[in-house]
Amino acid sequence: MRKLLIAASLAASFGLAALVGPVRAATPTPDSVVVVLNSADASVSLIDKATQKVIQTFPVGKEPHHLMATPDNQSLIVANSVGNNLVFLDPKTGQIQRKIENIEDPYQIGFSPDKKWFVANALRLDRVDVYRFDGKNLSVAQRIPIKKMPSHLVFTQDSKLVFISLQESNEVAAIDLATQKVIWKMKVGDSPAGVWLTPNDKYLLVGMTGADYAAVVDWRNQKVVKTIPTGKGAHNFRSLADGKHVLISNRVSSTISIIDQDALTNVGNITGLLPGPDDMELTADKKQLWVTFRWARKVGIIDLASRKLINTIPVGRSPHGIYFYDRAPVL
Repeated sequence: MRKLLIAASLAASFGLAALVGPVRAATPTPDSVVVVLNSADASVSLIDKATQKVIQTFPVGKEPHHLMATPDNQSLIVANSVGNNLVFLDPKTGQIQRKIENIEDPYQIGFSPDKKWFVANALRLDRVDVYRFDGKNLSVAQRIPIKKMPSHLVFTQDSKLVFISLQESNEVAAIDLATQKVIWKMKVGDSPAGVWLTPNDKYLLVGMTGADYAAVVDWRNQKVVKTIPTGKGAHNFRSLADGKHVLISNRVSSTISIIDQDALTNVGNITGLLPGPDDMELTADKKQLWVTFRWARKVGIIDLASRKLINTIPVGRSPHGIYFYDRAPVL
């Protein structure tokens, strides 16, 4: 009943209808399900982490790209960019809880650390939508036109700013959340995508999908101070949850680089991968890295001790976002 009330309040906040989908019993134990978004198939594949086999695939909406848990960890939000909706899944079982329609082009999404703001990048529409969040309800604060192709986002720890990569204009923009205004934009390199803040928000790292490096941005002075060689198609980040290292996937070279966030250097590469590594998820024990391979229709499992790809699992076309409940923290 509480979930239904939350769904209704979310819908009322948007002025939209919330639909509660069927919840089926999960075959594996709760929290052992891996959720994979098949962007080109408009579907979700669920993998049993223990057996490493797909146990279910179901339609979810057109072009599901990115996903994230709600602040209370009770739902996993799937953003269907072409479907123009948000679908809420049970984060432990992967089953549909509810759906909110008429959310225009939600490509990348995120909650601010203070849980007061929800931001959705509308990549096709050249717009960033900022919503207020009171713990239950979302309400539109501002729709911000911004060119061109807002892609990934990251918040400062004080929740004052959100940085947005603009893939087609080769820029990064900073938006002040209190005023919902773009306060600056700067050139950073060819086709910027993933963005990441090093400890204490010292530097902003930006993956250059059109190049082979991560740019190190002194964002307070709006200046690129260094580039870190990675691999061609440097794209997205995932923390190793050790307070020191962050991974970056290199889609064109089909490698993953390990970056020391203090030294700002590449300290190693994971090679021998399938084409198009993209999003990554880390097991709670930090021993395995699960990776979506956009151009291979597979999810791969990497043993981090040996840095070897130890298994691959066929899924749908263009697998993108990946998540499991029992995960290492994203630091």
